[in-house]
Amino acid sequence: MKTQLRLEELIQFVFAYLLTLRLGHDWWMFWAVILLPDIGMLGYLINTKMGAFFYNLFHHKGVALVVAAIGFYTLSDWTLFTGIILFGHSSMDRFMGYGLKYPDSFKHTHLGYIGKE
Repeated sequence: MKTQLRLEELIQFVFAYLLTLRLGHDWWMFWAVILLPDIGMLGYLINTKMGAFFYNLFHHKGVALVVAAIGFYTLSDWTLFTGIILFGHSSMDRFMGYGLKYPDSFKHTHLGYIGKE
């Protein structure tokens, strides 16, 4: 089952990339900004609770879809692109085993613990 879930996340990541191309963005734009949602990790400079909150805000697929929908309905290309990047980044992270964070530790995610236990 774990392999199937990872494959699903990989397909969603590829879909996000292809969607940016379909919307007319240059191929390199996606790759230039795909790591920007990790700015949410700066919350860990305050404490683990704030870190988990901001990390999850920038990595929640529901938030990504709301941002993309706002861009779609307001005809804001950059807002739509931002939503797609948030979605693609979240899929990429989950494919690699990084999930939404619990407030007790950066390594404690909804997918289990990161690294060796």
